[in-house]
Amino acid sequence: MNRLKILFLCTGNSCRSQMAEGWARHLKGDVIEAYSAGIETHGLNPLAVKVMAEAGVDISKQRSKRVAELKGIEFDHVVTVCDHAHESCPLFPGRTKVTHRGFDDPPRLAKDVRTDEEALRPYRRVRDEIRAFVEMLPEALKT
Repeated sequence: MNRLKILFLCTGNSCRSQMAEGWARHLKGDVIEAYSAGIETHGLNPLAVKVMAEAGVDISKQRSKRVAELKGIEFDHVVTVCDHAHESCPLFPGRTKVTHRGFDDPPRLAKDVRTDEEALRPYRRVRDEIRAFVEMLPEALKT
């Protein structure tokens, strides 16, 4: 069986799309070939790496990349995980289906906190919300 090629797309490919790629590889690697990219690149967010490691998923070797770097791949599905990426989503050729499933932006939610522990809370919540979504794949993408 061919695995579905799914691209998780967000603005900077630093946090939410990286988490989604990590979860998809970890939980659904037998049925999904997971990728992530951004409209821009903002580097891999260290707090995203930390909270994923807490959950047993190592994303530290992933890197922030622009969607243009993946132009030779024909995706079955593109999942936009933030509103900006959804609004700015490039056109994909062929049979690619685009689905939007927005998640809160942990860096934005954590910007005014006083302690490292407080900063990790939104990252953990969004990590767990993304896991719940990925657990429903690929069925959640059927139209």
